[in-house]
Amino acid sequence: MGDPKLQDQMRRIVTDFNAGRHEQARLLCEEALGRTADDPALNHLMAALLFAKGEISGARIHIHASLAVRTDNASAQLLAGRLARAARDFDEALSHLSRAAALAPDAAVLVERARTLDEAGDRMRALEAWRQVTLADPLSAEAAGRLGRMLFEDGMPADAAPLLERAVNGDAPASAWFDLALVRQDLHDHVGAAAAYRKALEIRPDDAEAAVNLGVALQETGDVDAAMKAYRSAYEQRATTFGIIAMALTSAPHGKLWIDRETLKGLLGG
Repeated sequence: MGDPKLQDQMRRIVTDFNAGRHEQARLLCEEALGRTADDPALNHLMAALLFAKGEISGARIHIHASLAVRTDNASAQLLAGRLARAARDFDEALSHLSRAAALAPDAAVLVERARTLDEAGDRMRALEAWRQVTLADPLSAEAAGRLGRMLFEDGMPADAAPLLERAVNGDAPASAWFDLALVRQDLHDHVGAAAAYRKALEIRPDDAEAAVNLGVALQETGDVDAAMKAYRSAYEQRATTFGIIAMALTSAPHGKLWIDRETLKGLLGG
């Protein structure tokens, strides 16, 4: 049995932190560590508190102190991996994550490993790691979105499409809708692409690239008036989109010819 007083203090620390009283939780943790500096649970807790505040180096000191006493704690190994990744110490991160996986196989460990390989630029291993996450957790929108994007970049839009459809289930970010729109566009589903670009713009209205691409998709469907509206929005957001818009308007099957650039700028509101 542990020290009842220490256990009570740790419960108070967790309660304060979960209630948003982060500084109070930290002061309580420091006070407890002043009496029991080598306690692994307290050091783990302090590492988590510091990580939440973005104090990575201090958090790593405490998680290493925790692991020095209790190396077989899977959650501490996982946190150590996250902290090492945040410090861009990718080799150490992967080492901790491998240990965490050996102690307690979990989808969260697979996600952290995939993120680490992604950030390290190890693309082939990252792609396989994200694939493993989608198998372990079919509901992971993050894994579906990342794997779908990578397959699209590798020239496999048909394989990417169902993954990206899965990625936009629920409260998806604008980037997921944008990637889905790109894949639909590549598969010549211009109506579906336009719908996805509109969803991306609902979430992030100032995305000039999405507005341009929406215009292109609408133009491909033959709705040039709606395409011009999207192009105007893009041009208002970012004047440098003019060249792309001009090229799209004059080269697409449903495009138009313009006598000069200034006439087109006038139509776009410039």
